[in-house]
Amino acid sequence: MSNNTERSGMKDEELQQLCREIRADIVRMIGRVKSGHPGGSLSCAEILATLYFREMSANPATPPGQRDKCVLCKGHAAPALYAVLARRGYFPREELETLRRLGSRLQGHPDMKKTPGVDASTGSLGQGCSIAVGMALGARLKGSAQRIFAVVGDGEMQEGQFWEAMMSAAHFGLTNLTVILDHNGLQIDGANDDVMNLGDIRAKLLAFGFDVIEVDGHDTIQLLDAYARKTDKPKFILAETVKGKGVSFMENQAGWHGKAPSADETEQALAELEA
Repeated sequence: MSNNTERSGMKDEELQQLCREIRADIVRMIGRVKSGHPGGSLSCAEILATLYFREMSANPATPPGQRDKCVLCKGHAAPALYAVLARRGYFPREELETLRRLGSRLQGHPDMKKTPGVDASTGSLGQGCSIAVGMALGARLKGSAQRIFAVVGDGEMQEGQFWEAMMSAAHFGLTNLTVILDHNGLQIDGANDDVMNLGDIRAKLLAFGFDVIEVDGHDTIQLLDAYARKTDKPKFILAETVKGKGVSFMENQAGWHGKAPSADETEQALAELEA
């Protein structure tokens, strides 16, 4: 059921420009409401853009039960998902201005009951991959060609439930599941290595029974090649990224995990992104 007519057909150079625009949307949204998580939203722009505009069957006109699904396990990066969904046509782009407002469909974490295009309500780290495993099992039981993608963050891999989900995915041989790690090396309290070292991620996932692919998470071609790789195991894409990507004063700074830019900082960030 996943076919090219259901995808956008966007060319690589157009996709790269789209990512710059998505980042501007993220900064604008968070700067306006003075609340949100810019660092991890900016780092996953290419991951989400390549999924929704090139890889997944994600046409808003297709019934949810028939299109591929994406679980944003790192739910605090909702601004990135909202920017992508709006540009994909799930709701008007003007609605991005309502982020985190009372009564808005665009809350601080994704809500599948309120927001068109959101496949799972997420926010509690560690739970998203369990949801994705359940979706993948359900699709297989139905005999559906539906594919499930899960986007996780570094801090999430410190949760026991994440590893239980990985063990289940391998045990059940879920070849319709792809887990993508937005590996920017930072979390709310600082560097992963200082808070809780993740060790050799590749070796761990190989031991758990995954096919592991390492890519530059800001290189759209590498991401698309990784999605396309055929495997007889669940797939884990280790995407190396930069927290705060695209904004000079936010890049590689853990302090921008959950801090909104001031009006002046918003203006500077947008000037850099739109240059």
